[in-house]
Amino acid sequence: MPALLKSKVNVLAPSWQHKMDDHVVSVAWSPDSQWLAAACVSGPIQIFYVKDGSKVCRLPGHAFGTTMIGWSPNGKQFASAGQDGTIKYWDMLQCSESHSMDAGAAWVEAIAWGAANGSGPVLASAAGKKLRLWTMDGQLLREYPDHPSTISDVKWRPLREGAKEERLASAAYGQLAFWRAQSNEPVTKLEWKGSLLTIAWSPDGAFVATGNQDSTVHFWFVKSGEDLQMSGYPTKVRELSWDFNSRYLATGGGDQITIWDCSGKGPADTQPIVLKGHQGVLHCLAYQPYGVLLASGGDDGMVGLWNPKKDKKPVGVHALEDAVSEVVWSPDSRSLAVAGHNGEVRLIRVAKGGE
Repeated sequence: MPALLKSKVNVLAPSWQHKMDDHVVSVAWSPDSQWLAAACVSGPIQIFYVKDGSKVCRLPGHAFGTTMIGWSPNGKQFASAGQDGTIKYWDMLQCSESHSMDAGAAWVEAIAWGAANGSGPVLASAAGKKLRLWTMDGQLLREYPDHPSTISDVKWRPLREGAKEERLASAAYGQLAFWRAQSNEPVTKLEWKGSLLTIAWSPDGAFVATGNQDSTVHFWFVKSGEDLQMSGYPTKVRELSWDFNSRYLATGGGDQITIWDCSGKGPADTQPIVLKGHQGVLHCLAYQPYGVLLASGGDDGMVGLWNPKKDKKPVGVHALEDAVSEVVWSPDSRSLAVAGHNGEVRLIRVAKGGE
């Protein structure tokens, strides 16, 4: 049990909890915050009714293991990616598979829901060097030219009021590329020598950051292409999260949380906020979609809840029996889903403002 539980902080109690078959590799909320999907690395997917934690349905997932799940914007279906090289759509009302699509390689690394020029939801998939777009009925909308190396992540730029179209970012070794749904050619490429692992757009779409294999965080001003780099992390960086105002970027890459102030000219030559308390490497970071709280989870089994602008100690903690694999806020910012390497899935209700 984390040492922080002995300190004078609020111990967070779960509203409900369940144990799945295996390591929980991905957790996804429905857009209305009523349903929660959790996937095991071995394949099975479970849907929970958030209000009381009841199990709605169990789905087989992927034969060789599930890698990621994501709920569609309309909430009627969700997608899963697997080690069998396929993407599957699941019908929420029927609790059954509705479509199965070939992603183009043996392993599907990432999926991401977005919108194609206001024409409705589309799904981006990354498998090997293949980047593809899919319609809601499982039809291939576009296949982009092969990337120079394996695609590690894909993320849609957050929709902004007045934006003409949504952009898709893809990360691979040496480049971050931006794409339109209507064209095979990239809008632009941001080149950098290194292995990019994960992408994080700021909510206002003005900045994009990547966590990298060489223990750095790279940061770009999207409009100008100007870039900065933050180095000195003990491990590779997979944990990135922006606050809802697009000012603060929380980063992992070790056993402490480092938060950069990206206002004004950016984080260059500034001192970050450093939050210490975890006794093992961090696995996940998540700012509230609307609010000031930051959630963290790590090897030590601790889930920490922080208000970084007010205190360098957590405002709340919760302990799992094993390492934390996922911490994900509900879209309404009122609940936190946490999951562990041993299959635990728990729901924590959080008071408004974390009080």
